[in-house]
Amino acid sequence: MYDALADIRVEGTAIYLPFNLTNIIDNLRHERYIGNSRRDWKSLATGTSLRDFYYLLRPLIPASARRRIKKVYHSGWDKIRFPSWPVDLTVERLLEELLARSLQSHGAKIPFIWFWPDGLPSCAIVTHDVETSAGKEFCPRLMDIDDSFGIKASFQIVPEDRYPVSEAFLDDIRRRGFEVNIHDLNHDGRLFRSRKLFLKRAEQINRYAAEYGALGFRSAVLYRKADWYDALDFSYDMSFPNVSHLEPQPGGCCTVMPYFIGKMLELPVTTTQDYSLFHILEDYSIDLWKQQIGLIRQKHGLVSFIVHPDYILQERPRNTYLSLLKYLSELSSAHRIWTALPKDVNTWWRQRSQMRLTWDGHRWGIDGPGKERARIGYAELDGGRVKYTIEPAAG
Repeated sequence: MYDALADIRVEGTAIYLPFNLTNIIDNLRHERYIGNSRRDWKSLATGTSLRDFYYLLRPLIPASARRRIKKVYHSGWDKIRFPSWPVDLTVERLLEELLARSLQSHGAKIPFIWFWPDGLPSCAIVTHDVETSAGKEFCPRLMDIDDSFGIKASFQIVPEDRYPVSEAFLDDIRRRGFEVNIHDLNHDGRLFRSRKLFLKRAEQINRYAAEYGALGFRSAVLYRKADWYDALDFSYDMSFPNVSHLEPQPGGCCTVMPYFIGKMLELPVTTTQDYSLFHILEDYSIDLWKQQIGLIRQKHGLVSFIVHPDYILQERPRNTYLSLLKYLSELSSAHRIWTALPKDVNTWWRQRSQMRLTWDGHRWGIDGPGKERARIGYAELDGGRVKYTIEPAAG
């Protein structure tokens, strides 16, 4: 494809682009490119008839058969060229390319408010989607496991049909310092079947959000339509994968940073789900997760995990999860990553979006709520590439 970067024009300190940068970034983050970059067979993923038929029969299909069906469906996933596997950094690379052009024209360092609090280089969140009664029963034990590594997680709860949800169950999660969020309505895969059905269910979902005191949402099976999100009354969402080769709905938001969809903050899913790792890739090591963590950390991004209590009931997958927690705990202890609850990332990213750089005639400062944890970063060129440094904390 033609590289439009060749048509960038620099005149003094002004840079003229042959495209609308905001539109391009939004098209990627909101997956509006879908339909132009996929093979025809992939359109089956968004075909409502096939999807509805599968979910109609799903309760009657043994788990082993469902795994075989998904493996067949995803055959050829490694031939998909875009988004890039295992992590797509298109948004970050595009922004850094334009930042480099700006630095070349200005010939100086550019200050900005660093991505994460306290100058930490990147962030990680762990989330648990509770899909079955067996998974729900395992939640207390799972909290024990997470606590043993000093990591808190969010639990996404299905409000209807899957299992009874008592106030005592939710209180226990919150009391132990974990977070409760909403996971779809009934996990039947039909939330985005039609606009009319979505709006009806969104009203019910919003009522559960108020009842549970939940700030975050995640749809079932990571189905999503960004243009419909204005009907959801949540502070943040976690339904957009960075790259969706192993998910039923194709696409990917092509970024490892949080971003806003209207009033809602999106915390993208930036690593492979546990189900896909275990049952499609048949990998019980954390090698892929470590590779993805490394790529995301290079761009100072958000490392986000979905680990279902339902899929780590057996010893082998649970040992894999223990290895992941150990690795994240080591990164956190060495101050190489901020391990946080999704609601804390939401609070920080919203505060950061409202902060402003100030100049007192001698040095840069930061103004706005949360500024005590903020740091000033600098972007500069090093061998033609963008390099970041962080100013030490004042005092």
